[in-house]
Amino acid sequence: MSTANLTTGSPASEPHALGDNEVNPMASVSERLQAETTAVRLKIHWPSVRKTLSSDQTRQAAGTFDADTKSVSASKKLLDTNHPAFRAATAVRKQAADHWKANTLPYTEPGMRLIKRVDVPTFDVFMTSVRAELNEAVEQLELHFDELIDQARERLGDLFDPADYDMNLHRLFGIEWDYPSCNPPEYLLQVSPQLYYSECSRVQRRFDEAVKLAEQAFADELEQLVTHLGERLRGDGGDSPKVFRDTAVTNLAEFLDRFQRLNIRSDDQLDRLVADARRIVGGVVPQQLREQSELRQRVATELSRVEASLEGWMTERPRRSILRRSR
Repeated sequence: MSTANLTTGSPASEPHALGDNEVNPMASVSERLQAETTAVRLKIHWPSVRKTLSSDQTRQAAGTFDADTKSVSASKKLLDTNHPAFRAATAVRKQAADHWKANTLPYTEPGMRLIKRVDVPTFDVFMTSVRAELNEAVEQLELHFDELIDQARERLGDLFDPADYDMNLHRLFGIEWDYPSCNPPEYLLQVSPQLYYSECSRVQRRFDEAVKLAEQAFADELEQLVTHLGERLRGDGGDSPKVFRDTAVTNLAEFLDRFQRLNIRSDDQLDRLVADARRIVGGVVPQQLREQSELRQRVATELSRVEASLEGWMTERPRRSILRRSR
């Protein structure tokens, strides 16, 4: 297509990429989400603890069972991941990933999530602290690395190869995060206004999808937690009633608090269902549910209603999305 034939409308009539501090009071949910959040990407560098066997080794393994080599795949475990020093490093990795997921909303781009801009400083401080913890854990792992290699040499026998082990562990472990822009670059407006506004529209569609992803993620987690607690309270399980643990209550309470912090206020019915769950379990401690059968039964009954309403919400969700887009 010749650029001479391109036409562009005035900026006022084109999709608008909201600025960092710009929130239109009449904005749609997705526009508000775009204005209030920024993308955050977490990268965790981690060594592979398994390695595929060489062709000769695989052929030898297949021959042991008189199997076709093409139908066999085999690997060797390089390190004992149950060693306390390695497990300590793994715990830090989990802490970083859990915090990233618990304080952000899903986004359409793989490896990226959305964080409220007001939460960025706190997130940055926390991740910096976790990175320091990982460095300390790696230093401790270095003290035991010769021991781990000796164990691997004994375990693997002829499969052991010292070349599989990089002695510079700090090069293998790491935590990085950044805040990539979701909006098209401003220079594009000067280079090609039509392309710029086309990119703005594409970004807006991604945030429309992000709204649906957030709603679905919240609803899925609420359903799982409410169902889990309800089953424990009712003692479902026939001859082997399911065990009721404190976490059945505390995990739901943590979700309700997280929903309140991250809620994008996109669906009134979902908000009401969360509010109902908060009302039902608010102020209730696990021990009360164990000791007071009447309270236990009441909470179980009311949670069943929330569960049923949530199932209805999920059934109606595609239709509501169509209606919302048509407004």
